[in-house]
Amino acid sequence: MATGGGGAPSTTSGATPLAARRSRWIGQQYADITKLREIAARHDRASARAQQRVARLNSRISKLRHQATVLREKSQKVLATVPEIEQQMKQHERDIEASTKKTGGAPIGSDVTNLHYRVRKLQQKVVDRQQKARALELRAATKTQKTAELKVKVDRYTEVARLEEQEAVAYRQRADRLQMISEGEVADQLKANAPPAKGSSDEPPPTL
Repeated sequence: MATGGGGAPSTTSGATPLAARRSRWIGQQYADITKLREIAARHDRASARAQQRVARLNSRISKLRHQATVLREKSQKVLATVPEIEQQMKQHERDIEASTKKTGGAPIGSDVTNLHYRVRKLQQKVVDRQQKARALELRAATKTQKTAELKVKVDRYTEVARLEEQEAVAYRQRADRLQMISEGEVADQLKANAPPAKGSSDEPPPTL
């Protein structure tokens, strides 16, 4: 005897505990992916900051090297005038010797004392130029030493940038792998929960 309202039982049911656990698990995976990408971004930022410092330090090194070169060129120009001054001194000394021979044992005249004074002034010029050249060389050497110290910093920051970039790549790869796994699980779950397509039943069609 047929019961009243005896339709087909509903195939839709509430979410099972297993489905809920899978949903929470997938949600946790997406949270882990986001965290991994955040960590990768932090390492990327640290790498970029280290590279920025390297670029600035290299600019300072180039500037200091240029300044040291200019100082050495100035030092060479200052010393380049010394031979000419020494030639003038030798000429004055020859003139002094010639004047002394002419007068014999007579007292030294004003022309000779004037030549002596000129020789002393030229000697002072030579010493002053040598001192100036040494000061310029010292400044150049100081800047060269500073470039060497900065080069050590450049090497250190370059290594930091390389390591941070490696860490960023590693975390991105972990996030990519986890995302592929999560997307595969979501696709499998959607496929399992998809309703059967119409006309796909194996029962033969009713006969008329």
